[in-house]
Amino acid sequence: MGQESSHLIDPDAPPETLSERSLRAVAQLIKDGRAKQIVVMTGAGISTAAGIPDFRSPKTGLYHNLARLNLPHPEAVFEIDFFRSNPAPFYLLAKELYPGNFSPTISHTFIALLAKKGLLRMLFTQNIDCLERAAGVPADRIVEAHGSFATQRCIDCRTPFPDDLMREHVQRGDPPRCTRESCHGLVKPDIVFFGEQLPETFHSNVSVPELADLVLVMGTSLLVHPFAGLPRRAREGVPRVLFNLERVGDMGTRADDVLVLGDCDSGIRKLADELGWRDELEAMWRGIVGDKEAERQLSKSRRGEAVQDELDELVGHVEDKLDISEDGESKPDTNIGMQGGGEREGTADPPHAPGGPPEGNPARAAAADAEELVGDGAAGPAAVSTGSDEESTEGRKTEKSKSREEPKAETDDDDTSTLSYEPLKLTTEKPITQTTSDTAKVKDDEGGGGGDKPAL
Repeated sequence: MGQESSHLIDPDAPPETLSERSLRAVAQLIKDGRAKQIVVMTGAGISTAAGIPDFRSPKTGLYHNLARLNLPHPEAVFEIDFFRSNPAPFYLLAKELYPGNFSPTISHTFIALLAKKGLLRMLFTQNIDCLERAAGVPADRIVEAHGSFATQRCIDCRTPFPDDLMREHVQRGDPPRCTRESCHGLVKPDIVFFGEQLPETFHSNVSVPELADLVLVMGTSLLVHPFAGLPRRAREGVPRVLFNLERVGDMGTRADDVLVLGDCDSGIRKLADELGWRDELEAMWRGIVGDKEAERQLSKSRRGEAVQDELDELVGHVEDKLDISEDGESKPDTNIGMQGGGEREGTADPPHAPGGPPEGNPARAAAADAEELVGDGAAGPAAVSTGSDEESTEGRKTEKSKSREEPKAETDDDDTSTLSYEPLKLTTEKPITQTTSDTAKVKDDEGGGGGDKPAL
């Protein structure tokens, strides 16, 4: 499962519930009172603006940076057997991620605003950072599917460990031991490690998405099961909105799916604008994080926009050098690789190069379909890659290596017993891939991130 080889909905196919596949239509659904049971699903991408890196982004993700700890493999830091033998790496990481070190983003605050307005049925989060709680989402509306730092206990006798003592140990990077003299086992936050059972709250609420009248999916690559199967539990005809750097899972395959590709905060602000909630949302957020932190997060976003502008300018120069005409056809004398019937061998179109008519060109046809499906993303429609680059090659190699090391995910969506991870599956069926601008955002850690927190 994870990212699936699923067919995108035909852009010409009319939606069943929405007036059109756009944020404006989603906002109208809410304003008309037809979305009162909203279910939200979040991953690491909604926390990157807070300064918390996601897991799988090349060069900036936590797994990449854990290499300095000389682990047998990055995921070992979240494996219970490894923790029993060597808890130190986890507590070094815990010191960086512990609640209180970071502040909620505008995306966290939007979920709290939904709850305040009585529209939030349930929030399912993969994150352990507790930022939803800090933003004001009520605890009884949160399912922390992979646990959190909120509580901790001995891994042997399950005796709870005091919060104040836990904070002291985490600040020192010192693994605590059970307070019972007869036990003296290791203490671990109630975070789900690989191979451990998911919390009972997940099992008891796993059917809640079936009751939703609107589903919002934010900042997750939908690679970790059983969480990854939650969006598919929504009934047919229920609008599903994805806020993420790239298309994931089966998002975009239903008539009422809306894809908002870009960083999460930008997409959420656009939805708030359409709802007429923007001023209320911004004021609520600043009241939680303070003006200084708000400006820090906003300046980070502005830097990302500046990078995008520079990339657009660079692409323009490349197009000028290649003498690409308005209909997307390059002049033969400017392309050494052009042969025969106008096909170029061994070359890839420059990023964001304007494409001609899609007829007869599967890649351009897919790009045209994607452009019609994706109309609200801050970064614009995702380009369909017809070549390869260093980052995508690195990503594929990484996923292939992971697939040799990690257990395959369960194929039954209803089997929610343990946490599992499924490597990315490439698709040739009208894929929507990450754009150059999105890749730049990931590199600079400026975007919303699509990487999940498999145990975070």
